[in-house]
Amino acid sequence: MRSYQSVLILKPDIEESRVDEALAKIGEFIKSNGGAILKTEKWGKKRLAYRVKKNRFGVYLNLYHTLEPSGVIDLEKKYKLFDLIIKFMVLHLADDELERALGRDDETDEAENEKTTAKNDNDEG
Repeated sequence: MRSYQSVLILKPDIEESRVDEALAKIGEFIKSNGGAILKTEKWGKKRLAYRVKKNRFGVYLNLYHTLEPSGVIDLEKKYKLFDLIIKFMVLHLADDELERALGRDDETDEAENEKTTAKNDNDEG
């Protein structure tokens, strides 16, 4: 199994609940090809640099997942046929890149916890 990063841009006019449904369906795509989702990031609605399928904005999703190399082509075909996705990109990640991407979230959580703890200590003192 190789590690991949999928960056997806969804149509901008969908609600948050539809984004979650789309994310569940994308997860099913990956699992049906024998993969597993490692991490999901919702980057939210952002302005595009240029129009994509007549849209100036898009909802960005970033997925880190594992997949067999033979399943990538099938996954990309499913991305093309999924009506909510207006643009996508699938990147192969080296092991150190994956560790850095997965570790980045852990580091930010730890930093936030340390700030909260420090703030609580200052409030008590």
